Amino acid sequence: MPSARYARWDGVGRPFQFVETDRPDPVAGETLVEIDLATICGSDLHTVAGHRPGPAPSVLGHEQIGRTVAGDRVVWSVVVSCFGCTRCARGLPQKCLNLRKFGHEPLTAGWTLSGGFATHALLPPGTTIVPVPDTLPDVVAAPAACATATVAAMLDAADPVNGRRVLVTGAGLLGVTAAAMCAAAGAEVTVSDPDPARQALARRFGAEHVVGPDNRPRAVDVALELSGAPAAVAACLDALDVGGRAILAGSVSPAPPVPVDPEQIVRRLLTVHGVHNYRPEHLVQAVAFLAAHHERFPFAQLVGDTFALSQLDRAFEQAGRTPRVAVDPRR
Repeated sequence: MPSARYARWDGVGRPFQFVETDRPDPVAGETLVEIDLATICGSDLHTVAGHRPGPAPSVLGHEQIGRTVAGDRVVWSVVVSCFGCTRCARGLPQKCLNLRKFGHEPLTAGWTLSGGFATHALLPPGTTIVPVPDTLPDVVAAPAACATATVAAMLDAADPVNGRRVLVTGAGLLGVTAAAMCAAAGAEVTVSDPDPARQALARRFGAEHVVGPDNRPRAVDVALELSGAPAAVAACLDALDVGGRAILAGSVSPAPPVPVDPEQIVRRLLTVHGVHNYRPEHLVQAVAFLAAHHERFPFAQLVGDTFALSQLDRAFEQAGRTPRVAVDPRR
């Protein structure tokens, strides 16, 4: 029987173990994908460092691109939803009562190939699978399954940003993606980040204005928070003009609470909206955006070195020096 290989994460401070297993035969509703490239997301880094809880053992990784056994080039969602529970019926499949998450599940005999750091992935029923055009490079397409789709969900929550003044806090991969998507939609974009190199990068992704944390941004209609820093959350709320909307997505790890003045929320007619995971249409929108704009904005340059699967520990050591590093399980 043909084999597959995956990197098993056994917990904080332990090296990855590389395991050979039988390649499964998909049953009804399942899809087997051969992974061409995966990228290391910030949440993978936080899990390995112990900054956020994660089951061990498990197969990490949830940003990747591959080909089905039929040869179709695809990306797939981080969430697996039942589409039958009350939350799915309310239009919240990203918070399905029976939710499973690719790259976040405990390693079990029933779903072994459940993460991106592997040669293959078995996608259960309820996984959104989106075709990827051959013109879109692997290094650009792989982050669509997390970073780009999350930003698409934020813009959905923000309502149309065309002609709006938008503040983006944090100029990592998600932040510059948000800047590019807003600029492409016709927004006036300001990006706030303390790092001069990231500020310069934000300009290349459509930011008209860049500021540091000590500079108060001008009044904006929409604030997109992607850093997770409490001071940045507070800055987003302070920057909103009357009727403004703050969309928070960066606060995915424990952090000190942010003081909120309810009188200001009331008098200024503010809306605060949280985004976590995304719906199927957001992954479709992410791929479409990257296909249309990856030559206008230098997305391919956001990914640094590419490592073999057997070099995953080294890849994690290098991750963070660039917005993403890549893993090629075929090497």
